[in-house]
Amino acid sequence: MISFIDLRSVRVIVTILLFAVALSFLYAARQTLMAFLFAIFFAYLMDPAVSRVERLVRSRARAVAVIYLLLVVTLGTFFFFMGPQIGRQAQHLGASIPPLLRNIGSGNIANDIGFERGWSYETRDQVRVFLASHRDTMAALAQSAGVKVAEVAKQAWLLILVPILAAFFLNDGRQFGEVVLTFAGPRPQREFVEGVLQDLNQMLAQFIRAQLTLAGLSMVAYSSFMGAMRVPNSLVLGIAGGMMEFIPVVGPLVAGVMIVGVSLIEGYRHWFILLIFLGVWRIVQDYVVSPRIMGKSMELHPLAAIFGVLAGAEIGGVLGIYLSIPVMASLRIVWRRWRLYAEKRRFGPLNEYIFGEPAGRKLPG
Repeated sequence: MISFIDLRSVRVIVTILLFAVALSFLYAARQTLMAFLFAIFFAYLMDPAVSRVERLVRSRARAVAVIYLLLVVTLGTFFFFMGPQIGRQAQHLGASIPPLLRNIGSGNIANDIGFERGWSYETRDQVRVFLASHRDTMAALAQSAGVKVAEVAKQAWLLILVPILAAFFLNDGRQFGEVVLTFAGPRPQREFVEGVLQDLNQMLAQFIRAQLTLAGLSMVAYSSFMGAMRVPNSLVLGIAGGMMEFIPVVGPLVAGVMIVGVSLIEGYRHWFILLIFLGVWRIVQDYVVSPRIMGKSMELHPLAAIFGVLAGAEIGGVLGIYLSIPVMASLRIVWRRWRLYAEKRRFGPLNEYIFGEPAGRKLPG
């Protein structure tokens, strides 16, 4: 009876089952996995500074310690000078949200804004009736937003765990790569693994530094402009807008809606100028700054980016959204390298694929 068993089919079935078990394990441990992924991203962010200090102190461990000490001093200095102002604005914004929600739910905010903007009585009454009739819907949205904020707050432990894990990656990252290569078998498999690691290393380094630069520029632009225009809670809104820059595709849109919405609710009169600034800054950021900084580091189609954001939100919530684009880009790298590996096995040596370069270009040698 054994002679009737197709061994190739058995191997395929076993491989599929092992792959399914691995995916199930990764999904079950997704929170821990995300902590390690954020630690890797943080390590890529710190690596250039650590490498420079390493040349001076002649020790990787001492270099990591020096950079972490400088980071703690920098953050401590920032929060010493800016922390009280940020805290006051955050406290003011948090205290004003409940009465504002009640005012919106009752529709009375239409009268307040209408008087300031010169709306007619009919317009104010229509807006008031519309808001009052959708009170339950707005309450549900506010409750959902509160739940999301609570979920993010529960992940605050990552602020402590991620730098600790990143220290190990910074100190022993090269050894980790060598250990992975030891599991590769013949030369084609080793070349495949080396190619994947090389492309992932280059992509993640470009992505993390580019995203941090874009977020920093947005935070400075938002805070500076809104501070000059005397927008209420400008510092808190500017920091929140900069953090939203890390969320691909939808982050900047949410930041713009949040800034304009809070400004309107707070009774800011020059909201139209603020809206024009946000539109102009988005054009400058997307078509001038981002292409120069980000370049083609992701090589992802917009539809793939949107799918990654939605899937990341379903799997890991807000943290999944942050990680969606680099994960999608990593899967694309593995797929392209696997295709090249398969073609080499069938037809022999081919032109190598270099991440970020057009297909067909050979590796320098």
